[in-house]
Formats: sequence, structure tokens, C-alpha cells
Amino acid sequence: MVVKKKTPKVEAVALDDVKLKSLTDSLSVEGDSRSIELAQVLKDSLSSSDPVEQIQLISKAGFMLEQLREGESSTGPLLHACLSTLAFLYTKLPVKNPLKRAVASALGSGPDWLQENTVRCLSECLSTSLSSTNTDHFSHLTDSITSCLDGFNIGEKCVHRLLTEVLQFFQRALHYYVEQNRGLVGRHVAQAQLMQSCLAVVKASMLVVQRSQEPISTAMLSASSDQSDLHQVLSGLLNCYTCILTDEEFVQTVQSTAGMAAVLFIRSIMGNGDDAPVIVAGLLQCSVDAGSTAPQCLRQSCAGLYERTRPAAVALYLSHGALAMLSWRGKTLCPQAEKLLLLIPEVLLSLDTRVKESSTVMVVARVMTLWSGAAVDCAKVDTCPPLLRSSLVGGSPLIARLHHHIYAHWEHPLDGVRHQMRTLFQNLLKLHQHCSEHKSDPTSDPYIAQLTRDLLALEWHMKGKYGTLACLVEHLGAEYLLKLDGGLPSRLLGLMGDQTLAPYASDLLEKLFISHKAQLCAQFRDGHAWIDGWHEVWVTPLLQVLCTARLDQTTYILDYFLPKLLRCNPSSLSHMVQALQEMPSCNEGATGSRGALGALMTCLRAARCQGVLKSVEEQLWGGLVPLPLMRQALVHKHDQVRMDALGLLCESHRSTEKLSRQELELIRHFLPFSLNSQSPGVRQQTVSLLKKLLCRVKDSAQLLQKRQDQHENDKEQEVLNMYQEFLRWFCETLFQVLHPGASFSRCLLALHLLLLIAEHFTFNTGSVGFALGESVSAAHAQAVLYCLSSNFLEVKQLASNLFQKLPPAAVRLQEPERLQSLQKVALDLSTSTKPFDSVTAAHLLKLLLHQPGLQDALHGCFRKQYIPLRPPALNQFEASTLEQNTLAVVQWLMICLKEEILKAESSLLQAAASCPLYGRVHCITAVLQQLNTGSLVLLSQWRAVVSELIGLCYRMSDVVSPVVQSSSPEGLIPMDTESETSADLQKILQEIQPHDTNDFFTSARELDPSETDHNSEQKEPENTVHKQQICNTGGSDREAYRVTAQMVLVCCWRTMKEVSMLLGHLCQSMTLYCPLTHPDSRGVITEDQVEGVGKYFREQLLQSRHRGAFELAYVGFVRLTEMLCRSGSAMLQQLPAHWLKEVLEDVKSSDPSSKLCATRRSAGIPFYIQALLSSEPKSSSCGLLKMTMRSLTALAMPSNEGATENSTVPQVHALNILRALYRDTRLGENIVPFVSEGMQAAILGFTSPVWAVRNSSTLLFSTLITRIFGVKKGKDEHSKKNRMTGREFFTRFPALYPFLLSQLQEAAASVNSDSGQVKLHPSLFLLLLVLGRLYPSPMDGSSSPLGLAPFMPLIIRCGRSAVYRTREMAARALVPFVLVTQVPSTIQTLLEELPEEPGPGIQQNHIHGTLLQVLSLLRSYLTDTHRPQSENKQDCDLSSAIFPRLWLATRRNLCLVTRGAFLDLLGSCGCIPVPVSESQLKKLREETLHILMASELVDPLGPDDINHSVPGATQYLLSLAHIAISICVESPHLWECPESDRFQRDLLERLLQCPHYDVRLFALEQLLKTLQRTEEKSQHCGQGPLPFDLSVSSLTSLALHETYPGCQAKVLQVLAVLPLSFLLPWRDGMMSLSCQEVLEHLLTLLETSVHSVELYCATLSLTSQLVVHLAESTPQQELNEAAVVCLSRWAALVLESCGEEQPAEVKLMSAEVLVKAVPTLLTAPALPLGITHTVALWKCLFTLLQDEDQDVRDGAADFTCYIPAHLQNTGVATGAVSPPVALEMGVGLLCQLFQMWDHVAAGMVNLIEWLLGDEQLGANCEETPELDDEFLFEKGDLNLWAEPLLWARMLHGHLSALLRVEYSPGVSATELDRLSAIASSNFLTAQRSMKALTALPQFSATIQYAKITLLKERTSLAQNLLDTLTR
Repeated sequence: MVVKKKTPKVEAVALDDVKLKSLTDSLSVEGDSRSIELAQVLKDSLSSSDPVEQIQLISKAGFMLEQLREGESSTGPLLHACLSTLAFLYTKLPVKNPLKRAVASALGSGPDWLQENTVRCLSECLSTSLSSTNTDHFSHLTDSITSCLDGFNIGEKCVHRLLTEVLQFFQRALHYYVEQNRGLVGRHVAQAQLMQSCLAVVKASMLVVQRSQEPISTAMLSASSDQSDLHQVLSGLLNCYTCILTDEEFVQTVQSTAGMAAVLFIRSIMGNGDDAPVIVAGLLQCSVDAGSTAPQCLRQSCAGLYERTRPAAVALYLSHGALAMLSWRGKTLCPQAEKLLLLIPEVLLSLDTRVKESSTVMVVARVMTLWSGAAVDCAKVDTCPPLLRSSLVGGSPLIARLHHHIYAHWEHPLDGVRHQMRTLFQNLLKLHQHCSEHKSDPTSDPYIAQLTRDLLALEWHMKGKYGTLACLVEHLGAEYLLKLDGGLPSRLLGLMGDQTLAPYASDLLEKLFISHKAQLCAQFRDGHAWIDGWHEVWVTPLLQVLCTARLDQTTYILDYFLPKLLRCNPSSLSHMVQALQEMPSCNEGATGSRGALGALMTCLRAARCQGVLKSVEEQLWGGLVPLPLMRQALVHKHDQVRMDALGLLCESHRSTEKLSRQELELIRHFLPFSLNSQSPGVRQQTVSLLKKLLCRVKDSAQLLQKRQDQHENDKEQEVLNMYQEFLRWFCETLFQVLHPGASFSRCLLALHLLLLIAEHFTFNTGSVGFALGESVSAAHAQAVLYCLSSNFLEVKQLASNLFQKLPPAAVRLQEPERLQSLQKVALDLSTSTKPFDSVTAAHLLKLLLHQPGLQDALHGCFRKQYIPLRPPALNQFEASTLEQNTLAVVQWLMICLKEEILKAESSLLQAAASCPLYGRVHCITAVLQQLNTGSLVLLSQWRAVVSELIGLCYRMSDVVSPVVQSSSPEGLIPMDTESETSADLQKILQEIQPHDTNDFFTSARELDPSETDHNSEQKEPENTVHKQQICNTGGSDREAYRVTAQMVLVCCWRTMKEVSMLLGHLCQSMTLYCPLTHPDSRGVITEDQVEGVGKYFREQLLQSRHRGAFELAYVGFVRLTEMLCRSGSAMLQQLPAHWLKEVLEDVKSSDPSSKLCATRRSAGIPFYIQALLSSEPKSSSCGLLKMTMRSLTALAMPSNEGATENSTVPQVHALNILRALYRDTRLGENIVPFVSEGMQAAILGFTSPVWAVRNSSTLLFSTLITRIFGVKKGKDEHSKKNRMTGREFFTRFPALYPFLLSQLQEAAASVNSDSGQVKLHPSLFLLLLVLGRLYPSPMDGSSSPLGLAPFMPLIIRCGRSAVYRTREMAARALVPFVLVTQVPSTIQTLLEELPEEPGPGIQQNHIHGTLLQVLSLLRSYLTDTHRPQSENKQDCDLSSAIFPRLWLATRRNLCLVTRGAFLDLLGSCGCIPVPVSESQLKKLREETLHILMASELVDPLGPDDINHSVPGATQYLLSLAHIAISICVESPHLWECPESDRFQRDLLERLLQCPHYDVRLFALEQLLKTLQRTEEKSQHCGQGPLPFDLSVSSLTSLALHETYPGCQAKVLQVLAVLPLSFLLPWRDGMMSLSCQEVLEHLLTLLETSVHSVELYCATLSLTSQLVVHLAESTPQQELNEAAVVCLSRWAALVLESCGEEQPAEVKLMSAEVLVKAVPTLLTAPALPLGITHTVALWKCLFTLLQDEDQDVRDGAADFTCYIPAHLQNTGVATGAVSPPVALEMGVGLLCQLFQMWDHVAAGMVNLIEWLLGDEQLGANCEETPELDDEFLFEKGDLNLWAEPLLWARMLHGHLSALLRVEYSPGVSATELDRLSAIASSNFLTAQRSMKALTALPQFSATIQYAKITLLKERTSLAQNLLDTLTR
């Protein structure tokens, strides 16, 4: 999108009369003829008010000046007056006015002999302006001086002439700004303007000095002392810059520029010699001695910069100034400059742990990069000094520190910092290249080679790794990296599934394949010989990933990688297409991958987008894709395959590319089946792609029409007609799906697409364009209107927008009756007790606002209701219809609202039941949002309305606030001690609470609307609550109201919500009215009203207890604070700061008697402070945030006096507020500097004896963990994605290092299990949790520079704790603090601490903690990809420490916990490679095997002698089981077992027969995992089914006799994985059971196992396999009666499992069962289950295809892959299709099967019964809407995806086709009569129910109306078929 450049505004010169007369008089003196002409032109320009004419006259004057000749014209008074006039105009005009440039051009066009006079005149004017003391002109004068130096020679000479005056002006301006800034705290707008002005002055002063170096140098040399004017003014300016640099209230941009200016001025004063670098170096080091050579005035001016207490960032800004203002490029540096160059990075690196703000870290990174660029420039010079060269070569201490700086910041949250780190790394590579001895061949450089290997070995989750590797690719070439790691392309493609890593991985891949291509092209100079090798490396892995990986892993390949690959080499497309088409086609049923077809679509779509694939007239895309393949892809089961296919159709490199008829036909094929997608992402993609299609239609149609207009062409007209036909079909299809009962997703997508049509083509009815308005009927418009009644807000909004764009003839809102009925419905709905009805009312009113007849309809409606009040008459001529209607509607709603407030004030209960207030208020807010408040005409009326509205809001709040502010608003239990609130609450409670029972909250209470407040308080009998009394005496039509506590609470908090939204909207949208200061302003709301609203919000946020109320008050308050910051009122701008200080004081002084709401999370107080702080601009110095955080962190810290009532409440509030601020994303990185203090407060809060403090500390700690380590990015709680290197953590939060260390020392000192007492330090868990989130970076090298070593002994000591959980945490926390290279030695040291013999002084807690630490280190070591590849086994052989301590795993060790832990260690050593030599490892396995054989698990006595209640017994047995499973299942090849075959089988049987169910369960789980892995391998490789010996008979016996449900489920799952040939005949010990007997047992189990979903699913799966086997192996005629009963029982159970109420897991298993039964049971010609059960199972399948769960539908849709070949229709897509297509295919297939089975008549009866459906309306349907009032949020049926109406229409279509089949037998008359009777009954019920509904039931009784409509449609379709059958 091209953004048009903003045109400067031309304004005429505006002069006061006195000045104009003065200038005119001066131009009227005598002179020569040319001067008189010139003067006349200038007088004309001054008198003109047209800016364009003035520019023309000034240009003419410039031309006349240019023509002056020295001999012909004299420099008399008149010419001088002309030049003075032009000079005055130049200084008067603003910079951006083009007239100023014209004046400058005129002044500069004078001849050379006149230039001196011109300079003098301009200097005089400029000097006069500079002498002005008016501070308002400072900005204008600064701009004028800057413009003088902007290519304006005359102006530059003037500045040189007035140099001292100009600099004095800058000094004066800066001094004023510095002083002024101190008084603007809290006034963000004024402060921001001042910062802009200050920045402009600093930049202008720099520009002046840079352009005036020659005059300054001359003046410096000629000056006799420091006291010259220029010296003094330069020193004065330098002093101003010092003030700016040391004042932290200035924003960083100003300070950074001031740093550059300071260095520039020092250079200017000292000259270009060696002194300037010395002085700058002294400033950086705060060394006054280094600046001794400077003049005294300079030292005095910079005195503030030499102070040690200066802010840390001063050195940063001075470094930036030195790099920017001193010359580094292309010359040999002097020694002083060389020292300065090496000093700057040292200074910057010292700031690493001192700066806190992320913005400052960003500046450090940028300056560091700037330094590296300057260093590269210096290193390029051939005469680079040796010291500099040795300091900058790779491996030097400075470069090593810079690399560590990169590693500490390359994961920084700010993108800018990460980008700068990459550039810095690149520059360091260049530095090394220039300074090293390996310039010619960098691949032979050992430093670069080691760096590359180190980076490649890092974890791939580190984002910084990718950028640095990309730099190395540019430096070394791709081939070098591919030699080091050949699997790099596949590994990077595997990472593309992670959204956070995909952009980084794709950038690195792009660098690699581009570099690789260039290298191959250079090697193979004979054309395309290189391409096969390139394809093998880059394209083959890509295609493999696309075909086999899960779809969510390949989405980003299409977005990020594939387009780049095709751009690099477009010819690869043909290779991809050929390779994919040669792959075997697979059905992709359950694999979750896109397969070859999906991969083909992905590649083609990417190529199409890049313009590589072009469409050909005759064939689609050059015939690359067959049409059937496209049709199959468009209805594919996987969403992304469909989207890629659609993208291939819709996307094009040219928007004017013509669409072919084939493409439009394919869209027709795609659209009907793809409208009902539950996935928001798929809906979004569909809308986006179809938008591109419609754009192509529009753009290509315009091009065709243009050609058609030039010369008629039948072919082009045919395309236009085809477009029109398609668009009308498109609209008709979408309008048709907006039927009652349509699913949310279908409505949403249809409305989105119709809005696209309205946007691109409009629904016009004329002859222009496609005239789509003609395709919109009144029924269509009505369907869109009725979408407003949807429960989904998004559907309402889209329908409202679309309705306004439909043709008026179809909408028919101009008809008075229709208008009045809709308006009445809107007003009725606005008082509904159902919240979504008020939203519908608001949308209806917004639609009606544009209708001229609305006011008459309002009058008519209110006359019928006998409301006597009338709004004041409106002026019909000045205001727009919208404004008049809006005012009228608001006034009418206010009239209603006043009456309802009166009712609520007398009886809140009645108001909640009959007229809740929130609906009216919501409508008022919605109506006001339609108004452009900046152009209101009826100001007096609006001011009155706004004033009254604010008053009504306060009244409503007073009514409902006692409920919302009560201690327990949900249950209305009074706990308030405050007398006023308590009295109001008691009144409400007396009104609504039952007297003698608590059943009020479960029973509704009915009130007669005529009850008054007086009689409602009278005593009632006890049973009043339980009786449903309808108090309509005398036969009147008065309603009875049913009220619950929920309704009262909803009424109250929603009213508070709407009041807050309305007040926030009024303050935000209404213009400010200040009658005292601006009496003529066109504002509406006054300052006092705004302040009053602010006080109201303060009260609500600080005192409300209901979360819904204060959260929404917060939304309104945020709007108010945004308005305050933008307002022009100084008083309003200062309010946020004032309120913030007030509330902080309240928090500080709060106690239990305070009015602040003291809930456990402080209720609305954090929201209040959040809103105030978020109003502060991010670009400001954030003074309010800093002040608030300092106050809160001080309050959050524990008090020295201990916990008291006066200190606890403020501490709780502070902790809760801090939590909210750390969570607030709007504060962004500005909050990070305070994380350290927050973490300290949270950890110390755990030491409090008060529960409330500990609770708030827990919440704060959790928030800070998320803030520091990021949102959880995976299921693994300790994944490195949510962790940080110790270096990065302590670099970003240096204050936490000493704090965590001291706290850990204190906590570790309390851990002493030797005493036998359990001492748990309160903060220990948190400390270990934080430390456990850190991990060592392999780039840290062999030593740890951050001093992590002190933590190690303390964490090890924590492992001695008597608390089990503490020992676990200590083990996990130890891992980060042990470097990878030191892990083996640390493990050995820990093991050597264990006792070698049992003894009396042994501490088992110590042993257990040590073993846990050893295990954690060992597992971390084995999973670390950066562990040393080659190591000396003798130095780290752990066997010497393990063998003497093997007794710990034997019965000699009486503690089962430590015995189990040591067994875990032995198991790890036995199964995976560890630092143990091969011979010792073999011996260790033998010893482990002996221990296992002697253990209780294998011993003949069995584990019965183990007391199960002994601590650690289960863990010990499981540790033994781990080793046993490794021996007999997982790794049998590693263990040399005696009599291997028999031994392993016996060991596994021993596990399966163990009396402890935990062991059995574990063994079965491992067995199942191994079998599943084997099954997957066998499918791909054709291997045997079992890799280990397995006794199936033990499993079959266990299945029959197991009693524990978990084990029972697992054994059945294992059996279900095994082939049936292994299971049958079924063995139970020595007995053999038949298939039928087993089936009966399993069916009984299935019927009784409904309590366990896992067991039920496992049983159902195995049972179904046996049923299929029984049906296949036994002909139907040979089935005995028992077998038939079994089959019937199974079918009934499957039918039950498919019910809507079943868990998703059960339905998924049912779908799998049915899918696998398709070829043998559901489509078998012999009907093994009989026609009845078979049809019932088909219905189950269709039910699952319409289930709400996406996975269930997808699972059921797989049946299409199992349809026998002889039943497949060649014209229908085969393979994996989407559920809607599968449903259509399934019904068609069933009709086909009816013919094959010769059961057409029975089939018709069944299908007609399905068509009639089960939705029978009850006799009491008229009462249903009334009964629904109890359920405020009832949304109807649970299944929001299924659409019974479309299902009925589909059945009708297939039945109609079945009726046309020749020779089909007829249905019996009895059946026809029965079905006709049902249809007639349903028809009468629907008619009766429809009559009972109110007018426009689509809005008032939406659910009931949809049900009745569905019943009518079903009945009508069925009757139609029955009529056909009876003919």
C-alpha cells in the first residue's frame, strides 16, 4: 500500500495593522524605478490574503532582485527596505510553510554585489528576534535558525555573523527548559512538548557548531583568555548539556543527543588535536586528572560529569557522543584515540549489570554496535597499530568479553537488542578477519572453527544461535557448516513447527541454501549440473517433512520457508511436482499428516503466490494438476490441505488475472461443504482467500469492461456474464444458509463473505456493475435481520453491518408498520432479564437510527404505553437525521430509565425480575457510539442530556452498590461493619432473603408486580418461598416474576458495568466544555463533570468486591484517564498524578478499619493504580511509574517491627498491586527494572506469620516467574524454553545475585536432618524453584565468571533436608550450577560422600538427597548435546565410587526409599551410556542382575513380606520393575541373562502376577508403549510384530481375572494391539475359550464398566475386533442363537456409546470401531447383523459425523477410506474427506446399499423416520419461554455444530433420488399411514406452538422459534415424500 506524502499547509502571512503599516511606509520612500517596482510587488504580497498569490509575488520579487544591476540600481533606503521586508518575512514564517522557502529563494537570488546588504538585513532581523525574551517564540526561533543552515547560503552567513548571539539564545532556551521541566511532573502532554522543543534546541546547537567550525577555531586561537564571549557561551551550553545528562527526568533521546553535543563542544573548544580524546576518556572514567589539560571554564562546565554519583547512563551517552563526533574512519589513530577506542567497550561492558531499563539496554546494544563498526573502520587501515590489532583479534580478552555480552543478551525480550547482538557478532567476525593471519581462508582458522562447533552444539531453542550461525554462513560459506553437520537442513525444517522459532530457522535456511547454490554454481560451471546435488540437500528433506509431519508442524513452512526457496530457484517447482506425483498415494486417514496430495498443494500454492506458477488459458496451471485431484484436495479431511488448495485457486501474482470457468466450478464444489468450520483459523483463512478471489473478479472485470468499452468482444462479454452468474450463485448460497438454527460458524462465515461482496461490489440494483441487489430478496434481508437474535456477539455485529448495506427495497424499513414493530421489539428487549437480549436491542436501535420515520414511531409507541412525558422539540433543520434520532432515542430511553430507577429504589427485587436497569443503559451507550460528537449541532440539548445521564448513572450506582460492595455478593451474606453500607444491604436482604430457610438460593421466589415496597417487607408464612404463587387476582394479565439470587446479582453487577461503560464513553467521546475560559467552545461535558466521574470511579474501584463490577469499572476508568492525558486542560492533566499520590497514601496508612476494600487480592485497588499508570506515555521518563514502584516495593517488604495490623494490610495491598503491575503488558519493558525488588518482596513475604501476606506473596512470585522466564511454552514444566542461562539471569537482574545467595545461606543453615526435627525455611522452596529455572550456558567456557560456585555447596546441603519435596527441588536446582565438563567429577564426589558400610550414624535423608542429586546430574548430562565428545574414561569412571556402595541397593539397607533411589541409579547406568568403562559397565550390569534376582520382586517368597504402608515401598518395587522391564522388554540385548529365552519370559510374567497393582500397571504401560512402537515400525519396515518373548496366555488370563480397573484397561489395550491370531484360541490358564465365550465375558464387562472411561474404551475396542472376527469367520446361516444375541448386545452398546452425553474419548473409540466395521459389518452383502442393527449403526456413524467435537467428526469421516472398491462412486472424491462430505457420501452409500440388500422399502421407512426426527414439542411449549427466565445464560442445545435442518434437507434429497429408482418395491400401506399420522401430528403441534408465540418471535423467543421452524420444515419434507409414495 502506497502512503501518500502529506502536503505542507500553505498559509498567508498574517500581520497586525501596526506592523503592516510600518512595512508599507518603509516600502513607499523614494528610489530608482527598479526598486520602486520591487517595492510595489512586495506591498501587493503583504496586502494579499491568498497564500498561493503571495508565493507567486514573492517569487516574482526574487526574479526582480536577480535582474538588478550594480550600475543601474543603488543600495538606497528603498532597496534596503525591500531586503528588510523579505528578511522580516523569513523570520516571521513557520518552517513548514512553503512561503518561507519562497522567501529564502528570493533572498538568495540577489546578485553578488547585494549579498552583503542582504546578510546585514537578515542578521538585523534575526538579531532582533533573538533578543526577545518571550519563551513562546523559542521553538519558532530554533526552527528559523535551523532553516538558515538548510541549504540557504545567506542564512548560514548570518548565523556565522551572529554566532555568539545564536549560541547565547540556545543557552537561554536550554536553561529555561531545564527549569521548566522540574515543574511539569504529571503533565505528560506538556512534558512531551517540552522534550520535543528541548531536543530541537540541542540538535540546532550541534548543527550551528558543526557548520561554524572555522569561525570557532579562529576565535579560540585568537582569544587571549577563557573569558571571551564565545568561550563563555560554549561553556554555558556545555553546562546545560551536563544538567540534561545528569537529570533523569529527561527522556533518553534528549540525553543521548546532549551526549553527542557535549563531545562536539569539547572537540570544538580543544580543537582537532589529541587533547579531545584525553578529556573524553577522563569523563568516561570520572577522572579529573585526565582533564587537567582542559581550560578552566571547560572543567567547571563539566563538573557534574566528573562526579562519581552521576547516573550510570551518562557514560553511555558520552560513549555514543565520542563514537559519533570524533573521527575514526580511514586514518591511523593517535595513541590517545587508540586508548579511547579500547576504553569505550570496557565502559559499555561495565554498564551490563548497572542499567536496568530495557530502553537503556537497547541504547547500550546500539552504541556497542556503533563501536564495533568504528573498530572495523580502524582495523581496515594497513597501518593499524599492533596494540590495537592484538586487542581486537579473536580470542583476546576484550573480544571474549564481548562474546559473553552477546551470549547474555541474544535472548533479550526486545527484538532490537537481539538484532544489535547479531550485528555486533558480525562486526566481531570482520574484526577478527582484518586482524588475524588467516585472511585468505577463514575455514582454516582454528578460532573460527572452534566458534562454529560451539555454536552448532548449542540447544536449538536459543534464538540467538540462528543469527550468529547466519553470520558464519556469510563468512565461511554453507558447505563448511554442512560438512560439520550434514543433518542441518532436516533439523532446521523440524524446528519450523514452532511458531516462535520458525522465522529464525527460515532466515538461517535461506542464508544456507543461497550460499550453497552460489558455491555449487562456482564449482560446476557447465550450466545446471549443480542442481541435482542442491535438490538432494534442500528439496528432498522439505518434501519428506511436508508429507509425513503433522499439519501444525508444517504451517509455517508455507509461510516462511517455501516462498524463499522458490524465489532462490524457481525451476525447483517442476522437480517438486514430479517427485510428489511419483510418491505412492496414501489415504492419510489417521496419521495426521498431509500426505503427498497435501504437500503438492502446499508447493503449488507457494509457487502461485510467488508468480512461479502461471495459469494457462486451456488448462489449469499448465496441466500440472489433474482436475479430480483438485476436487479431492478441496474437500480433504485436513483443514490445511483444503486451505492450500483454495489458496492455489484464489491467490495470484496479478490481481487482474482472469478466472477460468474451471476455477469457478471448483469454488462451487468447495464452498457448500466448507462453511461450517469450527476452527477460527480456518474461517479466517477462508475469508482471506475468498477476499483475494473477489478482488481478482473485481479487478479483472474492470479490465475486461474497459476493453469491452474500447472494442466489443463476445469472448470478454462471456467472461463477464460468467462472473455475474457466479456472484449471484455465491450470494444465493450464502443467504440460504442463514436459516433458523444455523450453526454459529456457518452464520459467521456466511456473513463475513456477504460483507466482502458488499465491500467489493455493493448490492446495487441499477444497470452499473453486476447488479447484485437484484439477487437480494425480502426473505434474504429478513434472514440477515434475524441473525441479530444470535447469542454470539460477533454474529450480531456482522449481521448489523451487512443489513445496512442491503438494498432498501429488500430491507423495507421505510414502511411505518415494520419500523414501529422493530422499534417496539427493541424497547421490549432492552428490559429483558437475559443479558444478550439487551445487545440485540442495541443493534436494532442502531439500525433504526438512520430512518427518518423513527421519531414518529417512538411517539406512537409511547402513546400506546400512556407515558405522559414528551421530550423537548427538536430543531428539524440544522441537525442531521442521525443526530436528531439519536437525541430522541436517548431522551426516550432516559424517560423509561427514570421510572425503572424509581422502581429499583423502592424494590430491587422487582427491578431484577421485571426491568433490570442494565439493558437501557447498554442501549444508550450503543446509540451514542454511532454519533460523531465533534460535529454536534444541538449543543444545549446535548449538554442537558449528558448532565442528566451522569446524574442517573450515580443514582443507579447508589441502588446496586450495596450488593456489589458487600463482602459476599454472590450469596448476599452481610459481613460489612460499616453502618451506612450495612443498613442499605440489610434493606435489600430483608426484601429478598427468606425468613426461616436457606433454600432461597436453590428455589425461585415469585412476586406479584403490584407488590409495593411496603407490603414486600411484611411478614410472610414460612412456606411462601416454596409455593409457586401467581398473584393475578381478578383475572388480570399481570405477570408473576421468578427471582433468584443469581438474577439479583446479575442485575447489580451488569448495571455497574453498563454505568461504567457509559460514563467512560461520555468522558472519552464528548468534547470538553469550559464556559469560563472558552465561552465560545462547542464542547458538551464540563471539567467538573469529568472530575466527578473520576471520583465516582475511584469509589467503585476502591470499594467494590464483585470482580465483574470493578473489572468493568476499570475499563471505563481507563477511557477516562486516556481522555485526561489528551485534554487541553492543565487541571485535568494533573488529575492522574494527584489521584495516584492520594491512593498510595491511602494504601500506606490503611488498616482493617480503612474504607479500602481488603479482600485477599485487594479487589479493585490494583485496577485503579493500573489505569492511572497506563495513562502515562511510554515515551516519557515514566516518573509516575518509578515513584509508584518505589513506594510499593518499600511497603511490600517486611516491617522491622514485625507483622502488625497496621503493617499487614498495606503490605498485602502492595503485594497485590505489584502483581497486577507486573502482569500488565501495557507497561511493557518499563516494569523490568523493578523485577528484582519485586522478587525480593515475594520471597521475603513467605517469612510472614500472616496467611494473607503469604498468599499475596505466592501470587506475586508466580507472576514474576512468568514475567522473567516467559509464558509456559510446552507441557514440560522444566523445559529449557522456559528457562534462562545463569549468565543472562544475573546480568539482567544483578541485585538478585547477593539476595538469593544470602537467603540460600540462611535457608541451608536451617536444614539439618541429623537432629531428627523437621525444619522447613519458609523461602527455601521459592529459592530452589528460581534456581532450578536456570541452566549453564555451554558458551560460558571452562570457568564461571558470574560466580555461581558459591551456590553449589548450599544447594547440596539443602539435599539433607528431612522434607522429601525439598530434597527433590534441591536436586533439580543443582543441575544449572554444575558445568557440563564438571558433571562426572561432581557425581563422583557426591557418591564418595555416601557410606560404604551400614552403621549406626547413617542419615538416610542425607543419602537420599545425595542420590537424587546424582540422578538429576546424570540425566542432565546424558541429555546435554554439548557434553564432551571424547573424554578420558579413566578420569571420570564412576564405577570406583559405585561398587563399594552397592549394599545400598540390597536388603542390608533397611530404608526402602534410598534402596529404590540407588536402584534407579543402577538402572540408568545399565541402560544408557554413562561415564563408566565398558568392562566395568558389564560387571555393573551383572551385579545389578544379582541384586534384582535376590530382591523381593523375583524371590520365590514374593513381595508379600514388604509392608505396603512403609514409606517408599511402592517406589522401591517400581525401581525394581524399571530394571526388570529394561531386561525383558526395552533393552534385552544389553543384559546377558542366564537362559535368556525362558528367563525374560518368566521375569515378565512375574511382573504381571505381582500382587501390587502399581507394578502390574507399570509393566503393562511399558509393554503397551513397546508394542505400539513396534507396530509403527512394522507398518513402515515390514518387521515382525514382537521384538521380545511374550507369553500371551498370561495376558489373556489377566484380562479375565484382573480386578484393578487401571490394570484391566491396560491389559485390554495391550491385547487390542496384538494380532487376533496371537490371542485365539483364548487361554485362561489351562482352559481354552472360544471366541463367543470371550465375547460374552467382554460384553458383560462393557455393560458394567461405565464408571471408567479408559476401561470402557479398551473393552469396546477389543470386543469390536472379536465381533468383526466372528462375523468374518462364521457365515450368517451358521451363527447360533447365542452368537446372534452377542452381536445384538454389541450393536446396542455401540449405539449407546455414540450418544451426545458420552465423553469425547468414548465417542472417539466408537468412531474408530464403526470405521473399522465398515467393510465387514456395515457394507457386507450378507448383513451379518441384520437390517435393523446395521441401519442403527449407520445412524450412529451419521450422529458422530455431526458431533460437536472436531476430533470425533474427523475420526468418523475416516470411514470413506474403508469403503469397498465395488461400492465406490467414480464421480465422488475418495480417501480422507471432510466430515460434511463424508456425511453426504455416507447417506448416498446407504441408499445404494438398500438397493444391494434388496431392502429399499425398509430403508425408506427408516430414512423418513430419521427425517421426521425426535424433536417433538411438548404440550406446554407456550410456557417454556417463561420458564427460561430462571436460566439467564441458557443458550439452547449443547451441540452448536450440528444443523438438523440441513440434515433433513440432505435426507430429503437422497430419498427423492431413491424414489426414482426403477423396480423398487413399494412401502406398505400400514407404514405409510403410521408415518402420515406422525407428520400430521407434528404439523398441528407446530402450528399451535407458533400461534402461541408473541409478535416477531425470532427476537423474543429465538430458541423456541427455531425449534418450531425445524419441526415445520421436517414435517413438510416428509409429507412431500409421503405424498409421492401414495400416488
